[in-house]
Amino acid sequence: MELTDLPNIGPKLADNLRRVGVGTPEQLRELGTRDAFLRIRAQVDPNACFHQLTALAGAEAGIPKKALSQEEKAALRSFFDNL
Repeated sequence: MELTDLPNIGPKLADNLRRVGVGTPEQLRELGTRDAFLRIRAQVDPNACFHQLTALAGAEAGIPKKALSQEEKAALRSFFDNL
């Protein structure tokens, strides 16, 4: 399975993930959404946006980002706003 087989992961986000050492869906699940996002911000794109964070969370869960629960979106928003 490729990164782009996951929901929400297009070529650009897959490239960002590969550039920070995440080359497979399993590696993304092991690392986790927040750590993957922090790596992208630190190493590839210091302006990575909230939408990229929710895309990663949905991909890790195997669902479209719009299907994330309101609670998860709120937790992600809090994490993002405190960066």
